[in-house]
Amino acid sequence: MQEPEEKKIALELLETEQAYVSRLHLLDQVFYTELMKEAKTGKTVPEEVVKMIFSNISSIYQFHAEFFLPELQKRMEDWNRNPRIGDVIQKLAPFLKMYGEYVKNFDKAVELITAWSEKSPPFQELIADIQKRKVCANLTLQHHMLEPVQRIPRYELLLKDYVRKLPPQSPDRGDAEKALEMIFMVAKHSNAAIAEMERLQNLWVVYQRLGLEDDIVDPSNELIKEGPIQKISTRNNSTSEKYLFLFNNMLLYCVPKVIQVGAEFQVHLRMDVEGMKVRELKDTEFPHTFLVSGKQRTLELQARSGEEMNAWIE
Repeated sequence: MQEPEEKKIALELLETEQAYVSRLHLLDQVFYTELMKEAKTGKTVPEEVVKMIFSNISSIYQFHAEFFLPELQKRMEDWNRNPRIGDVIQKLAPFLKMYGEYVKNFDKAVELITAWSEKSPPFQELIADIQKRKVCANLTLQHHMLEPVQRIPRYELLLKDYVRKLPPQSPDRGDAEKALEMIFMVAKHSNAAIAEMERLQNLWVVYQRLGLEDDIVDPSNELIKEGPIQKISTRNNSTSEKYLFLFNNMLLYCVPKVIQVGAEFQVHLRMDVEGMKVRELKDTEFPHTFLVSGKQRTLELQARSGEEMNAWIE
């Protein structure tokens, strides 16, 4: 008799989980433990750096090795009597939120490995030495570290497939569908954590370019658009190069600094978006111009093209 499709997928989940746990073992019990031991001697890198590289890998490893894998094994041994995995995955799903921290830290971890490998030859040698072992299968530490980042999407795919192949009257249908929904929410949570971190990093870079002025630095701000613009002076019919940063709550009208030490721009004017009016100006002498009038003052600005003007107005 042929195995039912859903059992094949459940077995694939178990097999990939076994391989995944050995990868986590390698990261936590080999790389992390040995690098930490060397760091304690003070010869390679500070202990803090090793901790930053591996983030919360130990908790992730323990969870999978001591809880999820054994539960899954028990369930598959008992499959003929009790063909279901949905409830086990429901127990797993909330713990996957732990991955948010690891995933968010991943890029920084890879940067640290590169930077410290250049700074500390003994650190580089130790990593190279571990990478030569059979258990590493000729792959780098960075490659192994990517595995937890890819694990949640993998669960999602396998479980989607499992739900699709379940017979309509299967006792596992309700649980499996609920488990899939939970995994989907966790995957979204982990992506949202990455997106939020990227937003804050980008925002911080913008604040540095603006000289970190106290009244501007606010983590809840959202940068919508930035770019060079010509300011029209009606007094002497000339234009001068300025730079705009448009946030969700304010428009910063800046002047590029000639000597770029520290900040790149000087904020000349800050206008509140609330109550601001924007309209196109039909000016034959200065094409692509628009007027921005706010509580603070009114600016007559010229964009480089019609598209650019429309993008700013928009």
